[in-house]
Amino acid sequence: MTRILSAVAWPYANGPRHIGHVAGFGVPSDVFSRHMRMAGHDVLMVSGTDEHGTPILVQAEQEGVSPQELADRYNRVIVEDLTQLGLTYDLFTRTTTCNHYAVVQEMFRTVHKNGYMIEQTTKGAISPSTGRTLPDRYIEGTCPICGYDGARGDQCDNCGNQLDAIELINPHSRINGEVPKFIETEHFFLDLPALSTALGQWLGTRTGWRPNVLKFSQNLLEDVRPRAMTRDIDWGIPVPLPGWEENPAKRLYVWFDAVIGYLSASVEWARRFGTGEEWQQWWGDPAAMQYYFMGKDNITFHSQIWPAELLAYDGLGDKGGAPGEFGTLQLPTEVVSSEYLTMEGKQFSSSRGVVIYVRDMLARYQPDALRYFIAVAGPESADSDFTWAEFKRRTNDELVAGWGNLVNRTANLVHKNFGEIPAAGELTQLDRDLLAQTSAGFDTVGTAIAGQRQRAGINEAMRLVGEANRYLSEAAPWKLKEDRERQGTVLHTAAQAIGDLNTMLAPYLPHSAEAVHAAFGGTSAVAPQPRIDEVTDLDDPSRHYPIITGDYRLGETLAAWERSPVVAGTPVGPATPVFTKLDDGIVEEELDRLRSRA
Repeated sequence: MTRILSAVAWPYANGPRHIGHVAGFGVPSDVFSRHMRMAGHDVLMVSGTDEHGTPILVQAEQEGVSPQELADRYNRVIVEDLTQLGLTYDLFTRTTTCNHYAVVQEMFRTVHKNGYMIEQTTKGAISPSTGRTLPDRYIEGTCPICGYDGARGDQCDNCGNQLDAIELINPHSRINGEVPKFIETEHFFLDLPALSTALGQWLGTRTGWRPNVLKFSQNLLEDVRPRAMTRDIDWGIPVPLPGWEENPAKRLYVWFDAVIGYLSASVEWARRFGTGEEWQQWWGDPAAMQYYFMGKDNITFHSQIWPAELLAYDGLGDKGGAPGEFGTLQLPTEVVSSEYLTMEGKQFSSSRGVVIYVRDMLARYQPDALRYFIAVAGPESADSDFTWAEFKRRTNDELVAGWGNLVNRTANLVHKNFGEIPAAGELTQLDRDLLAQTSAGFDTVGTAIAGQRQRAGINEAMRLVGEANRYLSEAAPWKLKEDRERQGTVLHTAAQAIGDLNTMLAPYLPHSAEAVHAAFGGTSAVAPQPRIDEVTDLDDPSRHYPIITGDYRLGETLAAWERSPVVAGTPVGPATPVFTKLDDGIVEEELDRLRSRA
């Protein structure tokens, strides 16, 4: 058994999340976490809503509410959506908790004490019409490095390089289009040059990453410079130093505090459900493994900024230093980044109506249909496109006609001819070949999932579904009414193969896994679902919020990643369809919805 931290990107709480978001951070992290638990590992899956920064502040002002009220609203929406999708967080929390503030400020103080947080004078942007600070992310222009027209004042999403707003060519405000005015301001910068040697050495050991992620991360080292970790803004975590903490217009950069959420969520989990110290088993033990899941626009923060913060906290950069009260913290084992999902050939855009929100999708379609599409056709290592025609085809041709048909016709044949799982007689070579293939699938599919090749894993599982369907057609148990022993052997073999396949598919399709298990008389849980708990802030009894958590104990609520022999004599009732076939009309219906929002 290995302890595994599954650190999932924090969705931003300025609105509901769309399916492009969960294709990047949600489904991949849950498939991995579910499988690793089933394989016997001790998984801690954590995340929460990211609730600081400029977009929340700007949107709250536009709606006439406080930033906290806006964050509260969308925190609950996101919690409900991710729970319905079946994401098995041990703790999904938020960045506006007292616990998070305390952990972030401890990180900052230690990084500063070790000499890696340096104070510099820089040029900050203000709005000429209002006199208010204009944060970097709200300034756009042409990238001075690659020429991309649409770079932001903190980063170019096209080439991935960090930027300063003043470097942009033809900068303008995203809020009102005006040209910003730049004035001098004081900020703390993370001294990345003093950490670049250690970063490079660490990246040099990361040979098993997805090639696109590793190459992008290594390229970041070619232009390393200090990066601002404070902002001129009044919404966020105070800078925990004398003379700064009392300044209402200076706050820690949202990306400094957001990535620390992985640690603070682990601490909160230990405080809520343990003695308060258990988090150290995932963060302080060199034998533990840490996997970070996100979309490719966040690679910079997870393969450079966060590891640099950890190295600085541990005192492992050029300036030396000593760890703070948390002790030596382990660096990521792997940064697992997905590419972009587009929709009908266009980039997702809420403002332009090119969007389908998670809750709208789940209100009309089965969650496993969405999870399946993301797993088999999502942006694992290259950009991919979601189209309603392809979603309908995948659902009907593969889930309904492939996997669902195998389950339903086998269960109905068992019910009609025996009423229970029949005993197996002597197996033929045809029977043994099928069972050998599904048995081998545990290793093949499991290795693919553990190696972040989830598409290969589900493709192999669905290939085996095809083999089982071919077996059933060739063995033709409906023609064996005069040979009850052979008929029973075939149906026993098919039921066993389906049990194997259901275990392999459970990380991908957890909702239907329970239905398939029940169809063959199963009563125990095989793929537990998360739940929402209403809790009180650990350090402020006046505050309350929802969290996602769950009971994912192997052997009690969770099936093991191995063959579970079917038991002859188990009653089997009439089957009901596991998956819903989609009408041809849904494509035009959904495209009409898109057109009406454009």
